[in-house]
Amino acid sequence: MNELEIFKALSNPIRLNIIKWLKEPQNNLPPQGLHVPEGDRFDRSVCVGSICEKTQISQSTISHYLDMMQRAGLLESRRFGKWTYYRRNERNISRLSEFIRNSL
Repeated sequence: MNELEIFKALSNPIRLNIIKWLKEPQNNLPPQGLHVPEGDRFDRSVCVGSICEKTQISQSTISHYLDMMQRAGLLESRRFGKWTYYRRNERNISRLSEFIRNSL
């Protein structure tokens, strides 16, 4: 876990909001899974397009933000055809919480 990359990723208010929204996507974003094949699962994930709609920011900018958060270890992604879904990497977020609690 690279704490500096994580804190950089979270230093932008839009990226911070995205990670917050993804904590409870069912309460913060439209219903998901339209592009997920029958029988396949990627629970609590959100399509990039839904995040673009909520933020009113271009897809290229949101994709850049999501990629940055994924490289920092905060998100996981999965592709279904031409659609990419993202969700929080809860294991790494727990590790970050532990790091903050024990080290800062």
